[in-house]
Amino acid sequence: MTRKLADLITEKIAFQSVGLPLEQCEITDLQIDSRKIQSQHLYAALIGTQTDGHNFIEKAIESGSNAILCSQLPANILPNVCYIKTDQVEEFLGMLCREFYDGIINNLTIVGTTGTNGKTSVSTLLFDLFTKIGNKCGLISTVEYRIGNEVFPSTHTTPDIIGLHKLMAKMAQAGCIYCFMEVSSHAIHQKRIAGIPWAIGIFTNITHDHLDYHGTFENYIKAKKAFFDILPGTAVAITNKDDKNGLVMLQNTKAIRYTYAMKQAADFTVRVLEHDFTGMQLQMNKQELWTPLIGEFNAYNLCAVYAAAFVLTEGDENLATQISAVGTVNGRFQVLRGPKKITAIVDYAHTPDALENVIKTINQIRNNSVNLITVVGCGGNRDQAKRPVMGKIAAANSNKAIFTSDNPRNESPETIIEQMQEGVEPQFYKRTLKITDRKEAIKTACMLAQAGDVILVAGKGHETYQEIQGVKHPFDDKIAIQEAFNLIS
Repeated sequence: MTRKLADLITEKIAFQSVGLPLEQCEITDLQIDSRKIQSQHLYAALIGTQTDGHNFIEKAIESGSNAILCSQLPANILPNVCYIKTDQVEEFLGMLCREFYDGIINNLTIVGTTGTNGKTSVSTLLFDLFTKIGNKCGLISTVEYRIGNEVFPSTHTTPDIIGLHKLMAKMAQAGCIYCFMEVSSHAIHQKRIAGIPWAIGIFTNITHDHLDYHGTFENYIKAKKAFFDILPGTAVAITNKDDKNGLVMLQNTKAIRYTYAMKQAADFTVRVLEHDFTGMQLQMNKQELWTPLIGEFNAYNLCAVYAAAFVLTEGDENLATQISAVGTVNGRFQVLRGPKKITAIVDYAHTPDALENVIKTINQIRNNSVNLITVVGCGGNRDQAKRPVMGKIAAANSNKAIFTSDNPRNESPETIIEQMQEGVEPQFYKRTLKITDRKEAIKTACMLAQAGDVILVAGKGHETYQEIQGVKHPFDDKIAIQEAFNLIS
């Protein structure tokens, strides 16, 4: 595909052009990685957390780039290269990406969900719901990318700006009507979502996470809020009113505003009427529905789904029935049945709030004669401040807590476990075990479990690997649990 660069500039973003005139410059693709440059590619020099793309402008030109997008012009300006200088490089690139594919993503109704917890569940449930009622949909999530029935491995929660536009263009070309996607705080802060024509933005909640990247909780909040700040007046913003920062998200948005809640009046409300390990009976805006999902946090997720679906379908009266038909989400409070009526639950909970919510849900359902054994770890090369907090939560709220390896990455798993142990209150020391090998930790939990007990394996959820010293080793919590069950059956 060859496009005239001048034809792709459709928004009033301030810029300066030097070298080859815009009108004479034709490009065949866009790149942010200089190693992928071929003849007539535009190279966007982005300033990242690790590298500055401006350092690779010369290399990009040597590889065939005839157009450079940058915030600082190089010293040597070549007459056969078009240089575009702007203070809004990401926004300009987002515009170019959208127009390069003839604005085809304008045909998609794009729904983005952001928050610390619940992004995957809300996005996946919306995808499943709208697929079941007869629409071809796209999904961009931590677990996977989907275009209708086609499944692609997920590389990031939110792809890079060019990859995101390419993926959405493929969805539109394949006939998708909707795209449901997770929007990470990293992607918002790095402006990877620039140029996307949002229809709905959803906020789930915000708790302790990613402070290794954002530095402070205030910065983390600002990053989430920035998503709602860029929503156009034609879009809809849906926020969790029960979260203390829920209404903060709406402060500067131009979008039409809706709220959802469990504990107070809102546009959309939910109540848990009954629940056990098979599911919940909910009341959603006076309509009752049953779901195989479990826990208050999932009631909130479903309320967000209901609110978005209500907006998208203009109040379809069959929504409650349709949502009842939507199943569970891979690695999110996924229940496995074992011998001796032992119940194992696999959940992605990798933040203090998520872990506390999952354990709270289990404790609300189980009776005093049933023990809870929690197997949990923390990821390496990530926010260390949450490790003692998660250790404290697991030990205080379980009958037995086994601290183990998660994805240690380049850190020592033993050091991570020790940091978790530091948060345990003295009266709960005897409840804890430290078993570095995750498979052995899961096996031990299953061996310790008595008839009717509950085992929670938290932290990895849907993941099918363990990352150790830069290498991803095959590992699936669900398979490890099943193998352990086979030993005790």
